[in-house]
Amino acid sequence: MATLFSQDSALMRGLSLFADVIVLNLLFVATSVPVFTLGASLTALNFTAMRLATGECNSVSADYFRSFQRNFRQATLIWLLLLALVGVLAAWYVVVTNLTFGPLAELILLAVWYVLAFNFAAAALFVFPYLASFDGRIRDVLRNARLLSWKHPFTGLAAMALIALSVIITIFYPQFTGYGLFWFFVGFAGIATINGRLFAGVFSKYIAAAASAST
Repeated sequence: MATLFSQDSALMRGLSLFADVIVLNLLFVATSVPVFTLGASLTALNFTAMRLATGECNSVSADYFRSFQRNFRQATLIWLLLLALVGVLAAWYVVVTNLTFGPLAELILLAVWYVLAFNFAAAALFVFPYLASFDGRIRDVLRNARLLSWKHPFTGLAAMALIALSVIITIFYPQFTGYGLFWFFVGFAGIATINGRLFAGVFSKYIAAAASAST
């Protein structure tokens, strides 16, 4: 019994991680209330979640606000740019589905739209974790996130599937998510921590390669 409740036991480590996830989620929700700060919040969320996933986080709040402040300008500009691209894709879809182009033309335009939308979503999943882990200009961040999504498709698909499953359950089975309480207390940070393990595994290869190249 004493071993079960010792500080280094699996139970206590799990409870400590769960508490950290709750704190991280509340910080993310609080700093995302002004929507324009969502880019910085997502970057800080991914930074802290990856450190939690790899056991490197000593203070959730310290890690979160350090990343939030350091990446605020870049993350905000990238967030606004991604929003603009979402607007373009949404406008494209509305135009194609509401105007008469002919069956073949509409099929081609929709097929192109789905390909672009999927590639955009896959690259966007890498953008903020990448920004949280590496320095670079906005152009470099966006380009490298796109290249990583192509080079590591299964990582992107796994992260996308987890997010999609959570959203589907929330929409169609809201009782299982406590009618939104899941997202308020653990949802965002919990998903980010699980995905953080995936992203940290990808990024660690490049960090190690960069370190060995500089020595």
